[in-house]
Amino acid sequence: QVQLVESGGGLVQAGGSLRLSCAPSGRTFSSNAMAWFRQAPGKEREFVAGISWSGGSTDYADSVKGRFTISRDKVVNTVYLQMNSLRPEDTAVYYCAADRLSYRRPGREVSRYNSWGQGTQVTVSS
Repeated sequence: QVQLVESGGGLVQAGGSLRLSCAPSGRTFSSNAMAWFRQAPGKEREFVAGISWSGGSTDYADSVKGRFTISRDKVVNTVYLQMNSLRPEDTAVYYCAADRLSYRRPGREVSRYNSWGQGTQVTVSS
């Protein structure tokens, strides 16, 4: 089972930017779709963005479309989430996840992913 490590979270003012990174601890995940989810206190974990194993297909939640960009660099084996125009409602713990199967487009269901990171806190102040 691939273990994932997120980094890049922090405190930012509304309108600011952050870039999250996700790298595996163990084997590569180059054949797996990857996704970012987030979970705010008292709420369910929700899909934010996903990218296919090849990087050629992406998907975004409506709430972040146009503000967030997911990408992957297979040379350094890292997935990124660039977050611009941040809002207080973006405050949450952000998790990176790897698809349980290979060679698929990203999906929005939590059950689709079987490897997760420990999460990184993103706090947006108004």
